[in-house]
Amino acid sequence: MKKTIIALAVSLVAFSAGAQQPVPTGRFADAVNHWNKEHGVQAYERYKPDRFREIADNIVAYQNADGGWPKNLDMLASLDPDSVKAALKPRHRLSTLDNANVYTQVEYLSNVYLLTGDTLYRNSARRGMEYMLSAQYPNGGWRGWDADAVTFNDGIIYGVLSTWNEVLSGKSLYTWVDDSLKSRIRASWDRGIELILKTQWVQDGVRTVWAQQYDHETLRPVKARAYELPALSAGESADITMLLMRIKKPSPEVVEAVKAAAAWFDRTKITGKKVVTVSVPEGLEEDRKIKRDRVVVDDPGAAPMWPRYSELADNRPFFATREGVKVYDLREVPAERRVGYSWYGTWGNKVLKKYPEWLRRLTEKK
Repeated sequence: MKKTIIALAVSLVAFSAGAQQPVPTGRFADAVNHWNKEHGVQAYERYKPDRFREIADNIVAYQNADGGWPKNLDMLASLDPDSVKAALKPRHRLSTLDNANVYTQVEYLSNVYLLTGDTLYRNSARRGMEYMLSAQYPNGGWRGWDADAVTFNDGIIYGVLSTWNEVLSGKSLYTWVDDSLKSRIRASWDRGIELILKTQWVQDGVRTVWAQQYDHETLRPVKARAYELPALSAGESADITMLLMRIKKPSPEVVEAVKAAAAWFDRTKITGKKVVTVSVPEGLEEDRKIKRDRVVVDDPGAAPMWPRYSELADNRPFFATREGVKVYDLREVPAERRVGYSWYGTWGNKVLKKYPEWLRRLTEKK
């Protein structure tokens, strides 16, 4: 009996010590960045990562009645959540998946529940999942913030389906999910993957990659903000392809989608060039308030890069002004948009790095 008590005491101490380990908060970085852009960098106190209970309590307090959360909030802020929400404009109090929202809170709460066993956090995470399920359209997609359209932009569909994949693959973080909820998540996952396969753009009979947004009815690419025009989008497409490569037993349709996307990234990569930010202390001639510029320069050793947008018809890179005027040279984009948007990126490199290993494992399983 005495040995049992001692063993139990040791276990409790180990659990308590383990519970003090910080829960990662990096997934909230995008929200904090947007918060600071909208409100200015604040002088308030912020909880350190090891104060995970306080952070989790914040998340619970910010949760809306529908199970979702307003976007662009600092979940680590030592502020009164009711006062923060009351100060938001009515629309900004609404739940949305935009800017890595909802699924990040669900992940964090699940982590804290795993550490503490407090069902408050599990129940809040479950309500977040219920919101994710209810927000899915019959076509299998989820909408964004800037347009009522099927939205891959800002990681919306990728984020939800990545969470569903972790639940369905048995990740320990989500062992609390019961069979009934898991069954509904499986159905949601299946509809989401079917949507991905349906929206992969076809050029002259050849599958390529994906656009940022699609019309709910026609599933054809549409614009969101004025400068986010219908196009093939390398950033979102790289994330989608990576998600498909994480499926343990991919269907033949998924396999073909991955092969086509990897081939597109390979044939559209730009080599020998890179984008650099240069300092312009006197300010740009077109706008003296802007003290830096972004330019494309030659660099034989640079990693391959891709334009953010490529024409649907022929993959030609293009850019856009804030007014939605399409241009084909970065130098033609007004200064504010030129330096304030990621027009090029190395997104496809993670696909091309993973693809050979994925293909090898796929071949070995046959």
